[in-house]
Amino acid sequence: MSETERLNTILKNIQSKIDFKPQIALTLGSGLGNYADGEEIEIAATLDYHDIEGFPVSTVQGHKGRFVFAKIHGIPVVIMQGRVHYYEGYSIKDVVLPTRLMGMMGAKILILTNAAGGVNAGFKSGDFMLITDQISDFVPSPLISENIDSLGVRFPDMSEIYNKKLREVIKDTAKGMDTPLKEGIYLQLTGPNFESPAEVRMCRILGADAVGMSTACEAIAANHMGVKVCGISCISNLCAGMTDQPLSHTEVQETADRVAPIFKKLLTASIVNIANACLAPNE
Repeated sequence: MSETERLNTILKNIQSKIDFKPQIALTLGSGLGNYADGEEIEIAATLDYHDIEGFPVSTVQGHKGRFVFAKIHGIPVVIMQGRVHYYEGYSIKDVVLPTRLMGMMGAKILILTNAAGGVNAGFKSGDFMLITDQISDFVPSPLISENIDSLGVRFPDMSEIYNKKLREVIKDTAKGMDTPLKEGIYLQLTGPNFESPAEVRMCRILGADAVGMSTACEAIAANHMGVKVCGISCISNLCAGMTDQPLSHTEVQETADRVAPIFKKLLTASIVNIANACLAPNE
């Protein structure tokens, strides 16, 4: 079965269970999944990844592993409550399959979130970073092998992976809420181990401000198919060698839990403002 056939088969499987056309897609990172359970979200349906034939299943603690189909202030949104990662043993095509499916469902905009380690010495645990650009050379491109012409061109431009207009809306939203928002470059490594101090120094030399184990490959896949992308990292910790504190996934979750109330407000307001500024009324 070709990748095009596989995508279409899984999409039909989802649509046979759920009748919902999203305008915006949202991927929730480690420790941020509880956003999909918030009071301001009007859930229309949920679909566990296990119940979708041929769909990769998240195995990471803190990732619930389901799609949530909902309206946020009347805006139809599909939410990935937990993603799959390259380090779980999936192929890079499996990792970006959910992203492609959300675009095929009808989403025009993708909001990516993640928990990331701070490489920039000016960052601290609990900061939010608006992603301005990325470095993805340490994981395979999701576009390797035969191109899916129905999604995009063979050699897609990546000069503005993170849409400038979406970034401006999020910056204005954060400013209006008096919520501090850093900006920076995200670098994806494979994981699952945290980076060594030498690797952290390398990331700084390359120009990264934050490092993580997801997001960049998803952004490439979405950009390839014409979905507009924006992303916010929650800085869960400073990376190895920058403090004396050993790193752990528990710390990532604890930080995300601590800043969750602010994150939820920023995300909800950003979704509303993005819909108003960047989506046509009939979309």
